[in-house]
Amino acid sequence: MTMTSQDADGTRALRGLEDGRASVRLRAALAVGSAPDPRFVDKLVERSATEPEFFVRDMLTWALTRHPVSLTLPRLVGEVRSDRPQARSQALHTLSKIGDRRAWPAITRAVLCDADDEVARSAWRAAVVLVPEGEEAALAAVLATQLGRGDRETQRSLSRALVALGESVTEVLEAATAAPAPHVRAHALATRRLLRDPEAGFASAIEEAKRVVALGGSGPEGG
Repeated sequence: MTMTSQDADGTRALRGLEDGRASVRLRAALAVGSAPDPRFVDKLVERSATEPEFFVRDMLTWALTRHPVSLTLPRLVGEVRSDRPQARSQALHTLSKIGDRRAWPAITRAVLCDADDEVARSAWRAAVVLVPEGEEAALAAVLATQLGRGDRETQRSLSRALVALGESVTEVLEAATAAPAPHVRAHALATRRLLRDPEAGFASAIEEAKRVVALGGSGPEGG
C-alpha cells in the first residue's frame, strides 16, 4: 500500500469516527487501531470524551492501546483533569488498560473521590492497576472513605477494588465496620466478607451485612 493510499484510508477512518451510525464508528475505530498512526491519537482521545455508545468507546480504548505509550499517556493524563465527566472516565479506563505506572501521579485523592460515580468507578479500577508497590495501604485508606457511597453497582465496584488490594485493606475495613453510619458499616462488612471468601457474591454479602447491622452487630471477627 502506498503512502498516499494509507493517508486516504486514515482520513476516511477519522471521518468515520464522526458518522451518525454507531456501526460505522465502530468499524472506523477498529481500522484506526489496526493501523496505528501518531496522528490519530488526539482524535481518538477527543472522540472518547463524547462517544455515546459503550461498545464504540471500548473500541476507541483498544485503538489507543495500540499506539505508543509515549504519545497516549500524556494526552490521557491531561484528560483526567477535564471538566467533562465522560472525558475523565474514559481516560482513566484507558489508562487502566495501558497499565503504565507512570500514570500513577494522576490518580489523586480528588480523582478517587470524584463526585461523578462513573468517573470514581473508573478511578478505582485504574488505581488498583497502577498503584506502586508499597503504596497499597495508603490507597486502601483513601478508598475506604468512599464506603457506603452510591448505588449497588458503585458499591460493588468499590468492593472489588478494595479486595484487589488484598490484605493491605484489612485494617481500614475493620475500622469501617465500627463507623457511625449504618450504610458504611454494611458496605465494610460486605467487603470484608468478599476479601475472606472471594467466591461469595456481592449481592448476598451486602444483604447479609445489612441484616447484621440492623441487628446491631458488626459481624464475626473470624468470618
